Amino acid sequence: MPSPLRTLLFAPGNRPRMLQKVGQCGADAVILDLEDAVPISEKEATRQAVREAAGAIDACPVYVRVNPLVATAEFSQPIGEADLAAVVRPGLAGIILPKVESPDDLRRADALLQELETQHGLASGSVDVIPIIETALAVQRAYDIAAAGTRVKRLAFGAGDFTRDIGVPWSRRETESQYARSALVIASRAAGLEPPLDTVWVDLRDQRGLTRSARTAKQLGFQGKMAIHPSQVEPLNTVFSPSAAEIAFATRVVDAFTQAEADGLASIQLDGQFIDYPIVESAQRVLAMAKALNR
Repeated sequence: MPSPLRTLLFAPGNRPRMLQKVGQCGADAVILDLEDAVPISEKEATRQAVREAAGAIDACPVYVRVNPLVATAEFSQPIGEADLAAVVRPGLAGIILPKVESPDDLRRADALLQELETQHGLASGSVDVIPIIETALAVQRAYDIAAAGTRVKRLAFGAGDFTRDIGVPWSRRETESQYARSALVIASRAAGLEPPLDTVWVDLRDQRGLTRSARTAKQLGFQGKMAIHPSQVEPLNTVFSPSAAEIAFATRVVDAFTQAEADGLASIQLDGQFIDYPIVESAQRVLAMAKALNR
């Protein structure tokens, strides 16, 4: 099982102190941000700082969120291509690509990265790409994006731009985005990708809300959640990791079913619960994740 991405912690690219500390916060990966966290006037100057910071972090994988490769309301001329040219380097885990709305957006990113990988002597396809699905059109095309045949291994959801796009407030109960989040999970599974990554939680004072949001995302089928503050990392890691009780029960399920199969049975009862192959497969996934996390 690949190393799970339970938490990806953002750090603004124009905040040197945060760039220095972000890799030490316990997240499974970090995202150095060149997009929303950086004012338009500072974007060009911030690229070098992000490039240097990415090379200095060795505690976890480093991603960079670049600006879109397409024109937006903020930029009539896309600047994401210049971001890619500035930050792709040996050791970079990948790119977070915002505002993706079609398979062609990913194919363009893939072609640009191929050129940069060749230029820097990197293996073809070594730079990961995580596209953010954050508009109604992107949600509608989620399967086509997931099945585009590029280097993409997983999708991510962005609720801030999504709720702005559909014209509703971003509520703390997040009911307005539940359909979109489920659509990403289903599209990812249908296309053979890993489970997606959930949107950030923006109310830093509401840790209970953060935990509730993470539990909902886990139940919907997400593998992890993006974070905007170090205080969010530990609660998210906890939610998206199997608990000791879950590991213990999964072990009992697998052991009991192994014995049942040896006895010629394809279903059993354990603690009053009916156990058959789908339940066993779920238990095996729990144990695989526990092993990946050294638990």
